[in-house]
Amino acid sequence: MRIADDVKYLPLDLQWEWGLDVAKEIPVNSATIKYTEFLLATAAGKVEVGKAPGKLATPFERTKVAAYTLGAMTPCMRLYAFLGKEFKGLLDHIQGPHPYKSWIDNYASEGFQASALKTEDLLEKLSVSLTSEELDIIEKLYQQAMKLEIEFFHAQPISQPTVVPLTRDQNPAEDRLLIFSDFDLTCSVVDSSAILAEMAIVKAPKSDLNQPEGKISRMSSTELKNTWAVISNRYTDEYEACIKNIMPPQKVEFNYDALHKALEQVSDFEKEANSRVIESSVLKGIHLEDIKRAGERMKLRDGCASFFQKIVKDENLNTDVHILSCSWSGDLIKMVFLSAGVDVLNVHANELVFEESISTGELVRKMESPIDKLEAFKNILKDRTSGKKILTVYIGDTMGDLLCLLEADIGIVIASSPSLKRLGKRYGISFVPLYRALVKKQNGDVEGSFSNWKGRHSGVLYTVQYWDEVHAFILGW
Repeated sequence: MRIADDVKYLPLDLQWEWGLDVAKEIPVNSATIKYTEFLLATAAGKVEVGKAPGKLATPFERTKVAAYTLGAMTPCMRLYAFLGKEFKGLLDHIQGPHPYKSWIDNYASEGFQASALKTEDLLEKLSVSLTSEELDIIEKLYQQAMKLEIEFFHAQPISQPTVVPLTRDQNPAEDRLLIFSDFDLTCSVVDSSAILAEMAIVKAPKSDLNQPEGKISRMSSTELKNTWAVISNRYTDEYEACIKNIMPPQKVEFNYDALHKALEQVSDFEKEANSRVIESSVLKGIHLEDIKRAGERMKLRDGCASFFQKIVKDENLNTDVHILSCSWSGDLIKMVFLSAGVDVLNVHANELVFEESISTGELVRKMESPIDKLEAFKNILKDRTSGKKILTVYIGDTMGDLLCLLEADIGIVIASSPSLKRLGKRYGISFVPLYRALVKKQNGDVEGSFSNWKGRHSGVLYTVQYWDEVHAFILGW
């Protein structure tokens, strides 16, 4: 059932409730036509190259096309079942009658939820006998169907002011949006320090004998592996001890200055840990070309690259993007983003020292701690004081991001580490799901939504699980 398009199939009482003229011809949205034609083509077997619909004679061929068709239908069923339950959970927080209550009740009902589940179960059964190539086709059909569903919702007319996307209300001539993000495990799937350590171990000589003259002296791979294990284990143990030391015995009222003072101890710990890394020489001998190759293979979280690609290329936005990272190699971060098609980012991180393109094991120590990140954040803001209204968004996932998250107008915690939330809650920080916060804001004052997100030092941070949520909030689709 489509809210805007299939109104003629709605119950009469609901048509009257929505004030619809049932006798009037209502044009069908083009996005609905695209999805309908997609389903009909799939059901006719046109997804198979060179196979005419009339030749689907065998039971297996008919089963295969049935599986393809369900692959194209299932996203719609699952999406509407999901939306129904999500919206239903919000109705209790909305005062007064809601115009879409009947629509929400229908898709949140046990009957519709069961239908969605049965559709998925049937798709699973029909897919058992399919080849890997045929399963790939179903996956592509599923993705295409979901894309068409998103386009359908995006195509609907908006008759009232909205708080999303954030940039809808931005006036580029007067407003400036500054996006800040951590890198390790916020953007990346794995921590860059582990990548660099593995790189050093793989490239290390098998023994300390007969090393070529003129090259930087290095530990053997076995010795390097053992040294790294000692450093890594010590870091983990001392990190946990540091967190325990600054953790209040019970929850306290939010106090930014008290949290700042506590995290100064973490900063001291991080700098001591980096000193041990430098003194151990575990990063010695890494070639600059190896970093470039590692950057080409290092993966970003789903949705991260597409978000940054869009935001740096949109000429209609007045936006700066900054990556603040305690990584040991800003070159690695830049290479990761370049390989993902993002080439206009400001990266602020530590750097390896090279001699003839080979690392000496030393670091140019630019950003090692939560305090360093905060100072970089503030310095960037000083450089942007141009008389424009500035809105700051910080995206992070660990305790090292906590001060910047609270300093920003909008602090977004993505798939956070347990230690971040545990420490934050003890210091009185509230972690609010971004989706629920947006619904509450939409029901309140949505005028001037770009400029009225001033949450600096409020003690409130917004949580998401995926970069797609960040994308939808800031840029829409």
